[in-house]
Amino acid sequence: MSGKGRTTVEQRWVLGLASIGAVMVALDALVVAAALSAIRQDLGASIEQLEWTVNAYSLSFAMLLMIAAALGDRWGRRRMFAVGLGLFSLASAACALAPSVQWLIAARAVQGVGAAVVMPLAMSLLGAAFPPERRGWAIGIFSGLTGLGVLGGPVVGGAVTEGLAWQWIFWINVPVGVVAILLVLVRISESRGAARRLDLGGAALITLAVLGIVWGVVRGEPAGWASAEVLGSFVAGGLLLLAFLAWERRAPQPMVPLSYFRSRAFSAGNAAGFLLTAALFGAVFFMAQYMQVAFGAGPLEAGLRLLPWTATLFLVAPVAGRLVDRVGERPLVVAGLALKAVGMFWISQVSGATAQYGELVAPLIVAGCGVSMALPAAQSASIGALPREAVAIASGVYSMMRQLGGAVGVAVLAAVFAAAGGYESFAAGFTRALAVCGVLSVLGAIAGLFIGVRRSVVPGAPSARPEPVEEPV
Repeated sequence: MSGKGRTTVEQRWVLGLASIGAVMVALDALVVAAALSAIRQDLGASIEQLEWTVNAYSLSFAMLLMIAAALGDRWGRRRMFAVGLGLFSLASAACALAPSVQWLIAARAVQGVGAAVVMPLAMSLLGAAFPPERRGWAIGIFSGLTGLGVLGGPVVGGAVTEGLAWQWIFWINVPVGVVAILLVLVRISESRGAARRLDLGGAALITLAVLGIVWGVVRGEPAGWASAEVLGSFVAGGLLLLAFLAWERRAPQPMVPLSYFRSRAFSAGNAAGFLLTAALFGAVFFMAQYMQVAFGAGPLEAGLRLLPWTATLFLVAPVAGRLVDRVGERPLVVAGLALKAVGMFWISQVSGATAQYGELVAPLIVAGCGVSMALPAAQSASIGALPREAVAIASGVYSMMRQLGGAVGVAVLAAVFAAAGGYESFAAGFTRALAVCGVLSVLGAIAGLFIGVRRSVVPGAPSARPEPVEEPV
């Protein structure tokens, strides 16, 4: 690189291709939201099955993030990034070809595996390509583009579903992925990191534990909360979670170093991020459907009607990110999640059978501003609480917790919705689900109170603030 403010041709290729991969992954987290009604009608899906079209992606994404980052360091970041893009593209084609909702759920799980490889390796490629003095600039562009992917998910999904068919929200990934793979192999140099031992035992235990707990929540209403299936799922999930904690204490190179959680800011930041994403994904899951059911909107119109909420991410999050250094993380996390709670409770009160769209605009804006304030602050609190050398793993743990939060949020809100009558009584179920979304936001604000005024660092760790590492929303 010639000069502090200039980038090389290869650096521009790395930034562009890493951003393309991340935007594909971010879009597909929520792109199905506006297409859920079409999928339900076309494949005859139940509320339980619709949940899994979202959660299968989130769970496999979350569970393999840490393993994928280690594989990239060992086998080559460029190579594994290309493998992730290939797997994501093939799984997208399988989603588009799905003849049944069961097929779609399985393909979404594989798509999540590809996403788990793409996202951390995109960050690793950026870290390897840019020196510290330019890395923040590169990651800022990368995160902004990825945020636009999240912002555009419901709108893009609605436009494609209405203009073509819901299958095309997946077909679009295939040509983009193929071209991106070819360019990655031609334009990006290979890089590796320090080889780390793979904690496959820890990954297997936490995957099965979370699957057991989420399965119990999803099956609670249809199978009965006191049924052997549901109780057995909760017990198995709890025991596996304890086994995971015991394993991580003894593993020579644990996937999730439990000592990090001695930092109050790290623990509180992760808890706030988990609850924030649970409320966010759960709300998106139902809001897009509500716009279609309550107002007779098409998929595209439903996505556009959500813009007062989602557009604030693009407008407010950058300002909130700059405010973190001035006022600290705690005020932004607490105030942001409190606003999110106000917006969700407000919507639950005005979204009855006779609701008008105009009544929803103000609470949508309030909730969106709250999310946009809390997102960068919660991330900064958790990642900034640890020493410089632990930033990469801390970032992976935060991303994993956030994806898990999304899966749990969808499962919990869907269980509340089903208990209130489901699609036979959509308005009643929706208002209760959004109220629970508000409760999750309040719990996140309470977690934020434990972040502390100043960053707390793991005992014995250097107090210097680590380089900022931004993760996509």
